[in-house]
Amino acid sequence: MNTNLAPELPPSWQTIMQHAVSDLDELLRLLRLDRRQLPRLQEPSPFPLRVPLSFLERMRVGDPNDPLLRQVLPLGVEADPVVGFSPDPLEENAAIQGGGVISKYRGRTLLITTGACPVHCRYCFRRHFPYNENALRSSMDASLAQLAQTDHEEIILSGGDPLSLSNTRLTRLLDGLYQLPNLKRLRIHTRFPVVVPQRIDRGLREILARAPVPLVLVLHINHAREIDAKVAASIQSLHSDGALVLNQAVLLAGVNDSVKAQTDLAEALIKAQILPYYLHQLDPVAGAAHFQVDDAKATAIVAKLRATLPGYLIPRLVRETPGADAKTPLPV
Repeated sequence: MNTNLAPELPPSWQTIMQHAVSDLDELLRLLRLDRRQLPRLQEPSPFPLRVPLSFLERMRVGDPNDPLLRQVLPLGVEADPVVGFSPDPLEENAAIQGGGVISKYRGRTLLITTGACPVHCRYCFRRHFPYNENALRSSMDASLAQLAQTDHEEIILSGGDPLSLSNTRLTRLLDGLYQLPNLKRLRIHTRFPVVVPQRIDRGLREILARAPVPLVLVLHINHAREIDAKVAASIQSLHSDGALVLNQAVLLAGVNDSVKAQTDLAEALIKAQILPYYLHQLDPVAGAAHFQVDDAKATAIVAKLRATLPGYLIPRLVRETPGADAKTPLPV
């Protein structure tokens, strides 16, 4: 781990986000990389660079193939059209009901809370999503009224990243959700505890601890080196507040598409008290084709994991198929 990039990180998560790297030259300077070491870069990119220093400091200086860097580095191939890759690979636009509400699965409703995210991952399946027209409305009242018309028992907060909301706004949203008569579970999909662990501050912990229904936090960690001592401490605090913490990863070429990388990730997750949940095959979003891993290699990796790890450390290898009733497991 490199500790010299940001020896004095700003104290609050908001300030950390204000100092996130958004300039490609600055990113390369901090990592001491020469453009000649890298493939063709995309600049400017319609999906802009965004990397907080708290995540960047875990990257290896001088390594153009660092698995954390690969997740955020905008490459020129992103602009190349690839058959089968589209701006809306999961056909979510057809499932939008207004006010950020998306209904795809029976018994569960997804709420797009915001388009803001602490880091811009290049494989993000919502990198082209029309957030301006399809996110939580500023007043919240219309979105909550829309949710009240459903009989779903689980609300899933997504984005962007739901924890991009201020504590005040998040409190108002959660208080409204807790009034829904059919609510039995609340799920939050977030990258913040990993990318900016400082987000798990006292105010947020108090908010989450008040949940009157079971609270599940689904994190997104793709590589073992994303978990350091600060991340582990943030996860421990979430457990202390009663949350169940799971992880979903994406299988990414050049990042974690090996038995060793997946084994190391599983061991790092359980050490941090995070349970592996899903290992997703890449959603075919335009701009991310260079991350694709074929099904044969994916299933071979998971089969080898089964031979060496206990069952509770093996994530379910799945693909999300538009129109399906649930995630589609891949036979291993």
